[in-house]
Amino acid sequence: MKNNERTADGGALKIGKKAFLVSALIVLLLMLASGILTLVLPSGEYERVAREGRTLVVPGSYLQTARPDYPVWRWFTAPMEILFASGNATLLVIILFIFSVGASIAILERAGVMEELVRRLVDRFSARKYTLVALVIFFFMAVSSFIGVYEGMVPMIVFIVPLAISLGWDSLTGLGMSLLPLAFGFASAVTNPFTIAVAQRIADLPLFSGSWLRIIFFVTVYLIVTVFVIRHAKKVEANPHASATFAEDEAIRERLANAKSATRAGFSAASVRARRRALVWFASCVAVAMAAVVATARLPGLSDLAFPVMALLFLVGGIGGGFLARLRGREILDACGKGARDLLPGAVLILMAYSVKHIIVSGMIMDTILYAAANLIGGAAPTAAAFLVYATTLAMNFFIGSASAKAFLMMPLLTPLADLVGITRQTAVLAFDFGDGFSNMLFPTNALLLIALSFTMVSYPKWIAFTWKLQVLMLLVTSAFLVFAVATGFGPF
Repeated sequence: MKNNERTADGGALKIGKKAFLVSALIVLLLMLASGILTLVLPSGEYERVAREGRTLVVPGSYLQTARPDYPVWRWFTAPMEILFASGNATLLVIILFIFSVGASIAILERAGVMEELVRRLVDRFSARKYTLVALVIFFFMAVSSFIGVYEGMVPMIVFIVPLAISLGWDSLTGLGMSLLPLAFGFASAVTNPFTIAVAQRIADLPLFSGSWLRIIFFVTVYLIVTVFVIRHAKKVEANPHASATFAEDEAIRERLANAKSATRAGFSAASVRARRRALVWFASCVAVAMAAVVATARLPGLSDLAFPVMALLFLVGGIGGGFLARLRGREILDACGKGARDLLPGAVLILMAYSVKHIIVSGMIMDTILYAAANLIGGAAPTAAAFLVYATTLAMNFFIGSASAKAFLMMPLLTPLADLVGITRQTAVLAFDFGDGFSNMLFPTNALLLIALSFTMVSYPKWIAFTWKLQVLMLLVTSAFLVFAVATGFGPF
């Protein structure tokens, strides 16, 4: 069997019909709920000022306004409206990035490079499987916590999930090694420029001050997540049918088994060397992409270029890898088209998820929700106020996925409120960070969560069933750290 004769009924990034329909239905219901809120809540807005290229809310400036003319039928056209709304260039870039990833991964699949990567990792770590779990979790958490890279790491899930299945586990283990630590890394941020740096700058705190407590929290969360994932992996290894995704994982198991048989049956030594060269090329391009994200993350003027650069490098890695693996131009072109088509439902999910915020903003109730939360916080005792900051950030994360956007919206209000109720500004930043991070793996309005789940054929309800106990445990842990921060006057101020 030759490389150019490989076929695959289902690619690694092919979004399952059932998973897509379940996710789309959930987000549609949230769109309807958001629309109903625009009819129930009064409209209002804060004044905003431009400062250093960013728009900040002016505390104490909230005023109720006349309800805008926002008819019900526009709730359903919101996914199309946001394509042409001002300030949504990031949305278009994310969609193009997702298509680029789909195209490059499809090329590598066609060439057998993905199977080569999984095989090499299995051979290297088959006797040290749980060491691999701990290392992968630490890598994803550290990248998210210290550098703030989240979206750029999501495509790596398509390598981790087949690796987990090849080692005798399931898709949930693979997600536990990748998606879980990405989200929890954001919540346990130490030097994340999109949460800690922006929030501390607005609160006039020294940059990255208070890191000692956040490092302790990071280590605590890392140990909890690692134990949780390893326990699940051992349960699945002992009884594969105990996995909630056993049936869904059959397609991946079959694809991996067919690839392994094909390699044994007919790939020549020259062909194997070609695939390895393609793997090295692709890995190098991904490494450069990650370095580019790290280099631009702390530079506001360049950070907007991160997604376009990553998209380009993924395409260069995939197309170059295809040629190095001896695919013909037509095969590469066909694989590109297939990869992009397979992720078209993902683009629909992204548009629907972003529509929830669009509906709330168009109905002019976003500031009303924030105003009500600020009034609650302002009248609370110190410990209660810290938890209300946490809860408010969780609620706002439902509508606004961007950590930095939430910081510019909320921190100008939270900073004077923290002074008023007797909690330190550092504690307010900590509560904000907790609220921003953990819900990244929970709320279906997080478009990348839905895309990541769809990569694996895991439905949203099964993901929640897998993670809810861990989420409750993390709620208790974060609560304990917040109580400690309030009691000790976590500072410097």
